[in-house]
Amino acid sequence: MKRNEKDVKPVRYAYGLTSALLAGGAALSLLTGYPAGAQVAQNDDSRMASVVPRAGAPESFADLTEQLAPAVVNISTRQRVEVSNANPFGNSPLGQLFRQRQQQEPQTREAQSLGSGFIISADGYVVTNNHVVSPEGRGVVEEITVIMPDGKEYQAELVGADAASDLAVLKIEGSDPFPFVKFGDSKTARTGDWVIAIGNPLGLGGTVTSGIISAVLRNTGAGAYDRFIQTDAAINRGNSGGPLFDMQGNVIGINNRILSPSAGSIGLGFAIPADIAAPIVDQLKAGQSIERGYLGVSIQPVDDDLASSLGLPKNRGELVQVVVPDAAADKAGIEAGDIVTKVDGKDVTSEQTLSFLVANVKPGNRIPIELLRNGQRRTVTATVGKRPSEEELARSQMFSQDDESEQGLPDNMQSDNLVAEKLGLQVVPVTPEIARQIGAPPSTLGLAIAGVDPSSDAARKGLNRRDIILTANYEPVATIEDLEAAIQAAEAAGRDAVLLRIKPARSSNPIYRAVRIR
Repeated sequence: MKRNEKDVKPVRYAYGLTSALLAGGAALSLLTGYPAGAQVAQNDDSRMASVVPRAGAPESFADLTEQLAPAVVNISTRQRVEVSNANPFGNSPLGQLFRQRQQQEPQTREAQSLGSGFIISADGYVVTNNHVVSPEGRGVVEEITVIMPDGKEYQAELVGADAASDLAVLKIEGSDPFPFVKFGDSKTARTGDWVIAIGNPLGLGGTVTSGIISAVLRNTGAGAYDRFIQTDAAINRGNSGGPLFDMQGNVIGINNRILSPSAGSIGLGFAIPADIAAPIVDQLKAGQSIERGYLGVSIQPVDDDLASSLGLPKNRGELVQVVVPDAAADKAGIEAGDIVTKVDGKDVTSEQTLSFLVANVKPGNRIPIELLRNGQRRTVTATVGKRPSEEELARSQMFSQDDESEQGLPDNMQSDNLVAEKLGLQVVPVTPEIARQIGAPPSTLGLAIAGVDPSSDAARKGLNRRDIILTANYEPVATIEDLEAAIQAAEAAGRDAVLLRIKPARSSNPIYRAVRIR
């Protein structure tokens, strides 16, 4: 009997040890809020407590960097870009053979891009900038590669992208959970707070720079989502898409752009705030399209001179210059010359623009808009429309408040298509809105000239911005593809020029011009 008692004691001890371990795991789960052994974010509070610098000026960022860097990745793309080569043989027999080969075998070149990103979940979702994974001109992205800090590479799938906010979400697959970081609350960030940026500047992966927040809610005139955190932490080419961390290890921004005369850092870097980026990232992850509100107005900030002329407070409100017919603003009764002061109860300021406020309203919602008209305060109610794409907006507004003397190819339009290359022209289809801007009948079919290369034969033949191309070699041209087809047919026939029928901006009588193909 005594022998049996001795035999039982080790077993009881083992049970007691197991119970103690289980109790310890349960206590740990209660303390951290996570099951024992669960994968948690690199910047989870339970991990950050021992690595964040002391309050005030940090002695070192080394512990913080060591904890966060595993979730920051390099991103590269391989692209195939179509190019067209000028015919060096003219209209000779060799020139005809050259043109035939070009038509049979379109010329392409390989291109690459480099940028940064960060993993936001253990199952491999990655956030970066849209421009990091977008193709050049008439290119196609053939491959996206995510490179971990240890050099391991993963082929990535593009889950979703949004050009307006310049955000993209990728997905990588692995057998083990990935290290990841979480978005923080950028609304609590203050000017003067310390920050660090981790990324891949100029291909130098894992580079860490530090600085302070120079300004919050900085407006740079870049569009509807133009609200950035400004920092003097060094940001260079390749940092795009990487995270900007606060001293608690939270992602408070996504590094996006710099202002510099030399294309290198001079301490003027800009990051997309996390409170703007996070909701868009969630929608992209879910496969949802990003819809934004739209009123349909062209606006101008109330500067000092405008405020003085109207007796208004400075930097408050925006002046309506143009109202798009039948858009939300027009239907609500907003007129050119109105000063919009509030949107849905929020003040319109230089940091909180009309475009930004409306873009963040769900299309279809009815909102009050406060404005001044002839010195009288009014409130109208608008049913917010859906914002067109950035390309559609650029096309619809390219002739607004126009300077007809500007003949160069516009910066906001792609200038690498066949028409631009062969004729030196940038053209867009004539829509009713564009027809209104250039003073043509709404039913006009053709291509409006948005820009003319000063060195082209088209410029020498007197073609101008706002002219309308009606036909090419006697065939109607309603799309860019129609004009490209006419150019290709002319080249295939061995012709050096294409005959265009033009409706000049300053005349109602169409004319013919033979424009040499270059």
